Amino acid sequence: MRKLLLSAIVFTALASCKDDDNKMNNQDINYAKLPQEFPFSKLVTINGVDILNGGFGSGAAAHPTRKGEFYVITDRGPNTDYLNGKKFPAPNFTPTIMHFKINAEGNIEVIKYIKLKNPSGQPITGLPNPAGMGSTGETAYDASGNVLGTDNYGLDSESIVAAPDGTFWVSDEYGPHIVHYNAEGVELERISPIGVNTGPRKLPAVLAKRRANRGMEGLCITPDGKMLVGTIQSTMYVPTKVLATNTTLTRIVTFDIATGQTKQYLYKQNGGASDSVCDITAISSTEFLVIERDGNFGSQGGTKKVYRINIAGASDVNGTDIAAVDGMKINNKALEQSTWDEITNAGIQPVSKVLAVDLVAKLGYEHDKFEGIVYLGNNKLAVFNDDDFGIVDDGNGNPKAKILPKTGKVDKGTMYVVDIQ
Repeated sequence: MRKLLLSAIVFTALASCKDDDNKMNNQDINYAKLPQEFPFSKLVTINGVDILNGGFGSGAAAHPTRKGEFYVITDRGPNTDYLNGKKFPAPNFTPTIMHFKINAEGNIEVIKYIKLKNPSGQPITGLPNPAGMGSTGETAYDASGNVLGTDNYGLDSESIVAAPDGTFWVSDEYGPHIVHYNAEGVELERISPIGVNTGPRKLPAVLAKRRANRGMEGLCITPDGKMLVGTIQSTMYVPTKVLATNTTLTRIVTFDIATGQTKQYLYKQNGGASDSVCDITAISSTEFLVIERDGNFGSQGGTKKVYRINIAGASDVNGTDIAAVDGMKINNKALEQSTWDEITNAGIQPVSKVLAVDLVAKLGYEHDKFEGIVYLGNNKLAVFNDDDFGIVDDGNGNPKAKILPKTGKVDKGTMYVVDIQ
């Protein structure tokens, strides 16, 4: 009788704990203290300019099961334009995931930093890939202008997916690659266009014609956990830079995780060649939210918008041969060579889109690189920026502080939450 009584007490206590956990997991998160900056330290100082150990916000994802927890990722690290490539003032920088939560007080609380690693478990860098492995043709230099090497596993990471099994999928601007990492950041698989010498599962060959520094900027997973959806940042150079005249056309690619099957859809940008389609977040298996932005600060007439798109009625433009380096053609021309009228007359429908929110109009959004979004449900959206590690190019390949013109402060990664239509 005593054993039965003790068992009943233990069972009741466990059930009560489970109920409490469920209540905590399902309770509303306090976003009232946002916007809020991420915590930062100093990475390095070059010629008296402090470079932040930041950069978190190139992409973002929600924890798949724990409400109020998020992941944000850096890109390849601090860099400036130089000659035919980039200067990397911290060449050993490792692209990093930050896991954080909004705690009970409504503040950002870092849980863990996860550095990305190669299949052997060694930290990677953000240095370019060599020829044949996803090279963009960029040369990497150190802060003094000396040529650096390449990294077979290097990544210019731009977006992140937190999968239900605890692993991560990361998209990048080199290959462009989609890379699968385990929970500790060790590479499990690298998926690249046909012709790029990485793994056996492939993306359509045409995606290798992305512009340098304009590769796969966004990535998300459908709510059923079955399909990855990536966005190419800008018009690709198909068949060549000179001939790619439709500067408002870019592409969305889907990848079935189980089968490796891909599809492609056309996306019509509102802006021109200099504008960017950045992160993407899923509402359903066919409906998504995507970023369109320019390179200006919000207070200087910048465009920072989110569109609600639907791929359900759009045409798959993979074509009959995904190994074709110029992809599907109409009238013997690549899609990027074709006008929208020609595309429509060929019976090809781009994804549908409607404006969900204009951040400059809604929030007075100040940052230039609006690059991360997470759909929170109930028409709420979490918004993140890439702060470029607090620096910009001074015009001579050297870093200077990246100052927000409205506030006069150094730009830092910041989380906002906004209501959308």
